[in-house]
Amino acid sequence: MLKSQIHMRLKIYQVDAFADKVFTGNPAAIVPLEQWLPEEQMQKIAAENNLAETAFFVKNEKGFYIRWFTPTDEVPLCGHATLASAFVLFELLNYKEERIVFECKSGILEVTKNEDWLILNFPVNKVEAVSLTYDFKEALSEIPVETYFDGTYLMLVFASEQEVRNMKVDFAALMKWNARAVIVTAASSEFDFVSRMFAPAIGVNEDPVTGSAHTRLIPFWNERLGKTEMLAKQVSSRGGILKCKMLGDRVEMSGQAILYLTGEIYI
Repeated sequence: MLKSQIHMRLKIYQVDAFADKVFTGNPAAIVPLEQWLPEEQMQKIAAENNLAETAFFVKNEKGFYIRWFTPTDEVPLCGHATLASAFVLFELLNYKEERIVFECKSGILEVTKNEDWLILNFPVNKVEAVSLTYDFKEALSEIPVETYFDGTYLMLVFASEQEVRNMKVDFAALMKWNARAVIVTAASSEFDFVSRMFAPAIGVNEDPVTGSAHTRLIPFWNERLGKTEMLAKQVSSRGGILKCKMLGDRVEMSGQAILYLTGEIYI
């Protein structure tokens, strides 16, 4: 590329979130900004990265304003890319405060650090029991025993952990459903609960580890199990473990993160 073609250089970091070693957890690209880029440009960067999420943040009076983009859409909330952004701030950008406050379209998000664990504090999202007329057999290899919806995320509860782990999904069939994302979950013997999350409607067939899903899973399993502190695993092929805590109208999700790459974007 000729120097005359480069108008801007942006730092980019790729971090595996909810992971203690590379190639596990959920990868996110993080692009710190001095000021906002045009929305179309941020979406193009996210499409070029081709990860579940690319996060952009800009410093503001409360801390930082954060936005997240899948390869096809901007989303209102993302846990793993928030955790990855906090990791970049704490570990790579010399952020010295004990707490990071992120503003976003979903309200205020907070991240604190406890040794090598990062603790996300997010607002609760509760799902309601619904009756569905979907042809589950067309999209899924297993049939749920309970169905819940909040207008955006569909949550399906299954009889066993193995059904969730072994589930086969027809993503084209899943895209016919009126849901931005589909969470599948079950109680677990080794953990308190397990889950997976599918979102082909926004360009992510299966998300490896999903914080936004756990803002719905934690209150559900809190009521079901009668526990305020739980250990969860998202049983995607990469997998990830979350320490979960119910705090009234907020939830805590703790996870680790590890740096995969640093680089520069030339645009």
